[in-house]
Amino acid sequence: MIRTLFLAAALCVLVSKVAAAQTTEIKIGYLREAQSKTAISLLDIPAPDDGLAGAQLAIDDNNTTGKFLNQHFALEATHLDNADDPAAAVAKLAASGVSFALLDLPADALLKAADAGRGLLVFNVGASDDRLREEDCRANVVHTAPSRSMLADGLAQYLVWKQWQKWLLVVGSHISDKLFADALRRAAKRFGAKIMQEKIFADTGGARRTDSGLSQIQSQIPLFTQSAPDYDILVAADESQVFAEYLPYRTWLPRPVAGSAGLVPTSWDGSHDQWGAVQLQNRFVQLFHRRMTARDMQAWMAVRMIGEAATHQRAHDPKQMLDFFKSRDFALAAFKGQKLTLRDWNLQLRQPILLSDGRVIVSVAPEPGFLHQFSELDTLGVDRPETKCRLSKG
Repeated sequence: MIRTLFLAAALCVLVSKVAAAQTTEIKIGYLREAQSKTAISLLDIPAPDDGLAGAQLAIDDNNTTGKFLNQHFALEATHLDNADDPAAAVAKLAASGVSFALLDLPADALLKAADAGRGLLVFNVGASDDRLREEDCRANVVHTAPSRSMLADGLAQYLVWKQWQKWLLVVGSHISDKLFADALRRAAKRFGAKIMQEKIFADTGGARRTDSGLSQIQSQIPLFTQSAPDYDILVAADESQVFAEYLPYRTWLPRPVAGSAGLVPTSWDGSHDQWGAVQLQNRFVQLFHRRMTARDMQAWMAVRMIGEAATHQRAHDPKQMLDFFKSRDFALAAFKGQKLTLRDWNLQLRQPILLSDGRVIVSVAPEPGFLHQFSELDTLGVDRPETKCRLSKG
């Protein structure tokens, strides 16, 4: 009897070891720079785990399915200081067995990391620069973050659909502001809006969040917009968060504001509640005790793409996964009303753009009537005939 129990216990241990040996470990790296701690509104200061929390939620989702397929997903996060070399950080991830890397980095740092990790499949989850999808595209970089042109096109479609076609464009003085302004000009021309005037709002430094700040704003913003010709809507390009949030309710003419404040185009918003999004939002709040941001969603989509490919392909080879993403078999369900697919010409994830006023979702682009011969989602951003991207296997 004792001998039989011993043999049974040994058999259980052996089966357990075999099962463990057959489990495939899929390691995903996450490189991010420290987020800015300043913003006009205290509500806009990013959480320390902004983006990273979305990736962790997707890891949990992947492992829910993965346990039935003997797959286990793990996340390895690395925080970079300004002096850290992104190329060295990627090399360290690769040496630790990571095959996939989520990069939440500025454009130049992202390119250095992607070029250093040629054997890795990289996901851009933060940078909206169009050049990363166009003249500086890389064959190993998939973009789950929407480009500036996608965000601008989504906003422009709604404004034109509302027949708010006369714009006052106010642009900040930082490089990122000017890049967003370029995308807005392109969108206006593309969809038939007219920019009545452009004004530059220079960042002169200093803080307005002082005892006299409100009175200063109350006088400055009306004077700044007083001389503008009549317009339907003020569109602000202020990615640096210097002035845009001060514009609503303070302009000389009683006009709505859009762009970097007011009606804002985004990939995700904490108020989004359609197409099953409430279930995702509730799980996120339960785990992280805050609302899900656009960066969280962009990281979630990247990790879920890896999970979908691992489930479908029963493999974790980066090249095999990328081929799957570019095929007609791939589609990602992301609580946005339709399945998301990948543009094979620049590796940008097609996705609707949410238009939020900070409280509710006002609309979702593409808007009705903006048609495309292949996918209405390709009315957002750079389409195949326009692309400057020439993907090479490098």
